[in-house]
Amino acid sequence: MAENQSAEKLPRTVGLFTLGCKVNHYETEGIWRMFKEQGYERVDFDHDADVYVINTCTVTNTGDKKSRQTIRRAIRKNPDAVVCVTGCYAQTSPGEIMEIPGVDVVVGTQERKNIFAYIEEHEKTKGPVNGVSNIMKNRVFEEMDVPVFTDRTRASLKIQEGCNNFCTFCIIPWSRGLLRSRDPENVIAQANKLVEAGYKELVLTGIHTAGYGEDLKDYNFAMLLEELEQVEGLERIRISSIEASQITDEVIRVLDRSKKIVRHLHIPLQSGSDPVLARMRRKYSTDFYRQKVKKIQKALPGLAITSDVIVGFPGETEEEFQETCDFIKEIGYSELHVFPFSRRTGTPAARMDNQVEDEVKERRVHELITLSDQLAKEYASKYQDEVLEVIPEEHASEQEDNQLIGYTDNYMKVQFEGSADLIGKIVKVKIIESGYPVNKGVFVRVMDHATHVAEKNA
Repeated sequence: MAENQSAEKLPRTVGLFTLGCKVNHYETEGIWRMFKEQGYERVDFDHDADVYVINTCTVTNTGDKKSRQTIRRAIRKNPDAVVCVTGCYAQTSPGEIMEIPGVDVVVGTQERKNIFAYIEEHEKTKGPVNGVSNIMKNRVFEEMDVPVFTDRTRASLKIQEGCNNFCTFCIIPWSRGLLRSRDPENVIAQANKLVEAGYKELVLTGIHTAGYGEDLKDYNFAMLLEELEQVEGLERIRISSIEASQITDEVIRVLDRSKKIVRHLHIPLQSGSDPVLARMRRKYSTDFYRQKVKKIQKALPGLAITSDVIVGFPGETEEEFQETCDFIKEIGYSELHVFPFSRRTGTPAARMDNQVEDEVKERRVHELITLSDQLAKEYASKYQDEVLEVIPEEHASEQEDNQLIGYTDNYMKVQFEGSADLIGKIVKVKIIESGYPVNKGVFVRVMDHATHVAEKNA
């Protein structure tokens, strides 16, 4: 009874803001579900709220800066609100955040279920509460159910947390801790809930997604994929990211047999030069990566491979950068995410000699983005006049409510004319004008579940 009384005294509106990656966005949805269960209403972050929750990012120094700016924005908006800061920056630098006047509660990347107890403690004492504990001691996945997403037709399903790699440029193990896998039964249970809520496509996500199972006994990522394959009503399984070192022969066999895993994989490269990969402390060589890609392309014909590349890593010479360009052309990616190296305080790479000048980094970024655009157009051109399956996600714009935007299974963005009732369904669309970033198509027909299954099994 006491708990109910205290819950009733809690403020009634909450504004949430997310910085950073897809995992953060997933977790913000999980945090919102917890607030909803406590009787809160969600308001826009720019409106007055009784509580503000800022889910922070720390992957770069810029992430820290943006997080601080957002925290101060909330404090200015309503100085009487309870300001709660969570996420990666909160985990690595709680002291810095606590020094910002107006911050009331700091929670890291674990134990977010305690946020209400911390709010209550703050309201009693009127002092700031630091709820951050040592992430490196945590060996348990934090369950955070997200049965419905507020803004998309694809649903994310977080399956693991943390990373054991300790690449020299990355702060993430210190903000997220070591690798922890979600209980397989809980993954399958949530997958079923999401399908029951109407989602046709699930995106498996995590900090080191395909490392799933490395901390479990007699269970691994390939086995989880096989179990998800059996989820009734699930049409598409998308893996948010898979490291080359995680593409085992067992995973490749599962991909080969699967009717649901899509023809798109995000396989981070970071550099196409072996000396740079060694300085980054990546767990593969270019030849290892190349062989894995060849194997996986046999299992998934027409596979779209996207990737991350860092340019201007300390000591990167013109020759090493050219090796990266040549390797990227050889693999033939469908799209690249290109980042200039950012000196992240606290990482070995930030202290390395031979830091590359900003103007050199900018030139290399521009060169690789140009190459990425060219490769993306080349990949899309293979599907000119082809009929592909698309799940429409939204209207192209407010002005074009008869134009829908969605993605094919191989992650091509397609715009076509259609009515709002098609959003969330699987439809056949003919590509009449391939391109990048958007392909233009014409609606063919809606796929019912039985026809879709029959075609997959044909």
